[in-house]
Amino acid sequence: MAFQLPIRIYWEDTDAGGIVFYANYLKYFERARTEWLRSLGVGQHSLREQTGGMFVVTDAQLRYHRPARLDDELIVTATLQAGGRASLTIVQQALLKPEQMTDRPPALLAEATIRIGWVDAATLRPARIPSTLLEQLAP
Repeated sequence: MAFQLPIRIYWEDTDAGGIVFYANYLKYFERARTEWLRSLGVGQHSLREQTGGMFVVTDAQLRYHRPARLDDELIVTATLQAGGRASLTIVQQALLKPEQMTDRPPALLAEATIRIGWVDAATLRPARIPSTLLEQLAP
């Protein structure tokens, strides 16, 4: 089951034509990953303080299918695809929430595969993800 985060599109998200600027999808995906972790009881600030480590994005592959527009409501998902000793791979989607009272599924706007690596917060060198954290994240 994918974690879901609703996001509304505002003027600040769009270009002059009212279409979401492509780089903003990275922000939406980041928010969804952060809220996914929070939903599992993992706050990133406290995680850094308690473990001395943090996640950083090491790879992002995005594909755009349709534009989001001003006032659209999106559903942004995050699903753990794979977990290793030092990194996680998360599959994400930005979906256009269907109008109320319709049986249509959400339309796919953009999708991404994001790899996040664990680093020592002081040195930014790669490190192993704490085993207790991996247990919390396992589906």
